[in-house]
Amino acid sequence: MATKKSDLEKSVAFKPYISAKEVIAEMTPRALLLGAIFGVIFGASSVYLALKVGLTVSASVPIAVLSITVLRLFGRATILENNIVQTTGSAGESIAAGVVFTLPALL
Repeated sequence: MATKKSDLEKSVAFKPYISAKEVIAEMTPRALLLGAIFGVIFGASSVYLALKVGLTVSASVPIAVLSITVLRLFGRATILENNIVQTTGSAGESIAAGVVFTLPALL
């Protein structure tokens, strides 16, 4: 009994956005510095919001959008640099939120 392949079973060649053969800038000093600055800014706003209202919001998407804008102002930016800025900034904001909810319980 022969079965017909469904659309999901048909193999399609995957073409990545950035090939493995390309070497482009990823972890640059400007990406790390901008991510740290965004982490401090959004971390401070997250701490204020958590202490005032009792909840925080994720800053990943706003940091990603702002990083695209700011890195374009400084010159040509790569998608990998934007990824580093977003990851660094989001990690800083998440650490601040974790501290603000844990520290009062310990005191």
